[in-house]
Amino acid sequence: MKWDEIQHHLEPDNIGTAPMAIKGGVFAFLFVAIIAAGIYFDTTEQLRVLESHERKESELKEEFKAKAEKAAKLELYKEQLAEMEASFGALLRQLPETTEVESLLVDVSQTGLAAGLEVKKFRPSGEEKKGFYAELPITLEVTGSFHQLATFISGIAALPRIVTISEMKLSPFNAQDPNSGKLSMGATAKTYRYLQEDEQ
Repeated sequence: MKWDEIQHHLEPDNIGTAPMAIKGGVFAFLFVAIIAAGIYFDTTEQLRVLESHERKESELKEEFKAKAEKAAKLELYKEQLAEMEASFGALLRQLPETTEVESLLVDVSQTGLAAGLEVKKFRPSGEEKKGFYAELPITLEVTGSFHQLATFISGIAALPRIVTISEMKLSPFNAQDPNSGKLSMGATAKTYRYLQEDEQ
């Protein structure tokens, strides 16, 4: 069959009289075209949605894995939290309340005298509130030998309450006789007080 005859049979008015081979070819072409259009217009969108869901599934798996690891360690975290709370409570008990501050100041002063230091200045300043506690700075100026100063610092560290020493400055006590062995120390001792809820 020539191409002109095939074209003649493919015209809409003549398709009904076309031979079976041409009709079969047209139906096969239309079938393939419909399937291709269905895939292009419907399946492609479904594939995009599927890919999006697969990505989401992967993200959820990673999130689940991270949460599962945390859940597996939950008991360990609870134990650590209990230990931290107990440790914090122990530290908190080292902070004096209002009624104990005066005795603590006396302890600091007596520690200096017991070390054999000559106390030139011992001046408590106003307390400074810092969240759940207050700092009470004490300006110190003492003189004595290096050994006496070391004994004083060691005695402060051994007190049952928290006292810190900062801004320490050492200088020879007598500028004319630097070999006398006496030193002058200026420092700020800080003690701390727990604030009651109404004070916070």
